[in-house]
Amino acid sequence: MAIFLKDLRPVYVIGVGWHRYQPLSETPYVALGLQAIRQALADARIAWPDVESSYIGTGRLGTAPGRPMLKHLGDTGRPLVHIENASASGSAAFRHACIEVASGMADVCLAAGVDKPPPAQRAKTGIDSLADDAILPFTHFALLTNEYAQKHGVKPEDIALVAVKNHRNGSLNPNAHRQQKRSLDEVLAGKGVSGTLTTLQCCPVGEGAAAVIIASEYAIKRLGTDAGRAIRIAASAASSERPGPHATVDAVITQATIADALQQTGLKPRNLDVLELHDAFTVEELEYVEAMGICEPGQAIHLLKEGAFDIGGRVAVSPSGGLIAMGHPLGPTGIGQIGEITIQLRGEAGPRQHKAAKIGLAHMVGVGAVCYAHILQKS
Repeated sequence: MAIFLKDLRPVYVIGVGWHRYQPLSETPYVALGLQAIRQALADARIAWPDVESSYIGTGRLGTAPGRPMLKHLGDTGRPLVHIENASASGSAAFRHACIEVASGMADVCLAAGVDKPPPAQRAKTGIDSLADDAILPFTHFALLTNEYAQKHGVKPEDIALVAVKNHRNGSLNPNAHRQQKRSLDEVLAGKGVSGTLTTLQCCPVGEGAAAVIIASEYAIKRLGTDAGRAIRIAASAASSERPGPHATVDAVITQATIADALQQTGLKPRNLDVLELHDAFTVEELEYVEAMGICEPGQAIHLLKEGAFDIGGRVAVSPSGGLIAMGHPLGPTGIGQIGEITIQLRGEAGPRQHKAAKIGLAHMVGVGAVCYAHILQKS
């Protein structure tokens, strides 16, 4: 019989931190990660020796990058785990940190993500493909954009409205890669990428870092952390690719994974106040809100136009700016989503605060083959 977080002892996010997501710079990844971790420790009001175990999510930095980063905080002899899971690397690191605290093996864990783009290189799987240079992620999602538009009778410019909303949200976020509002005309006039997709409808892949501190109730009391700012992690769900049409694998595993997370809590999609989604391309936001049951298939565009997904609307979708504006450095992305939801549920999100937010969901997929969903709830 499966055991869920709710069956174990309660776990909470008590600290969050970032280094702004940004274009590639000369800043060493060590400096990026340390800023986020130190900010999270300060936010939790604890010291580095209080952390009993660390999980580092990264997609591009190679073997064991956490060691040269964490040694600047001080050698403590505590366990250190590195996790690579494509776009979901940070989400996977967060999940395993939660499990360690929930199981009682530790009382305080760090989950951090950090990444920098490497020099251009081709992955070598050892398997020949006639389409290595033709079928790339943006090609796949350009085709899905056309399919969605034709299936539901909407225009490609309607789908681009996702980017308008998320650029507007990103303009309010000091940690976002893109911090400029964009009109629909500006989004559509951006450099063409594939099909009807322009650069402003695709996520920027730069560098950055994010970190969260996870703790048990015992640790919160022992360390004197402000329990009123602690946000409970109510559910954690993960899955991988299953049989079905390859073109829709992202939506299929999203539907199953989020349904699992909701079932763990007894919540319904209508109970969610804040969503942070894997919107690497505009059409993904529409597919995922429909897959999770926020609305019926084909209705997301209409709700988007009505402002239902705006900050202050029915449910705030990607108030951080999402991957499209917040950015997608890979390793930090899933952890940054947790940080955004945490400050939303605390009521500390400033100009992008969604009023009376109590329940949030973070969702990430990784190369279409893995999916993670976490539900956070204000106590």
